[in-house]
Amino acid sequence: MQRYFSSLPFINNRLLISGDDAKHIQKVMRMQEGNTIIVVTEEVAYKTVIIGFEGQDVRVEMIEGPLKSNELPKKITICCGLPKGEKLDLITQKGTELGMDELVLFDAERSIVKWDSSKGLKKQQRLQKIAKEAAEQSHRNKIPQISEMLSFKQLLSMSSKYDCLYVADEEEAKLTDRKRLVDQLKEALNFDSILVVFGPEGGLSRKEISELHEKGFHSISLGPRILRAETAPLYVLSAISYELE
Repeated sequence: MQRYFSSLPFINNRLLISGDDAKHIQKVMRMQEGNTIIVVTEEVAYKTVIIGFEGQDVRVEMIEGPLKSNELPKKITICCGLPKGEKLDLITQKGTELGMDELVLFDAERSIVKWDSSKGLKKQQRLQKIAKEAAEQSHRNKIPQISEMLSFKQLLSMSSKYDCLYVADEEEAKLTDRKRLVDQLKEALNFDSILVVFGPEGGLSRKEISELHEKGFHSISLGPRILRAETAPLYVLSAISYELE
């Protein structure tokens, strides 16, 4: 069943869908009165039935809900040093499917590409659209927030609002007596919000790692193999899902 997100609340069990979603319902899906869809508003999903079309808008009526939520029991924020190419698209899409709550981007010391501030808003909006489509496809009740580009200093400052702080460190993976990721994740079960920082293609510098440790971050190992910048966040999200769900 198709799922759509709305910023409007139900009034007398009815809601009006407009914009791109209404166009998708009418022009792409070619739905008619009596067809049912899932509508998510205020992070709660409801089963609805189409009761009419008002110009380009679609009127629906709630017939069942609230429906069961598929969200992770913890809020997981993925923080990535700016990678090159289309890797951000992949991280956004697959990270959304795997349950991330938020994607934060920062300018790392070894980032190969630089964020073009003049085009930053458009890039952010495009990534937000990718997250929305992935949230609909994976039947989520929340669209992950894609943050604006941060400096490393801003990342250190904003980390204080999270309960549990991790940084993926490739040097940790080289240790023979490294602590397993699954064991570290068990320690995070008592926290509501978790922030995990990943470096770009060249990894994080030792200076960045040191400053993160000073802010209370704990290094985690993602196994004995070195993972690509776009693979590492998905590995961690999968491990968290396995441990929590």
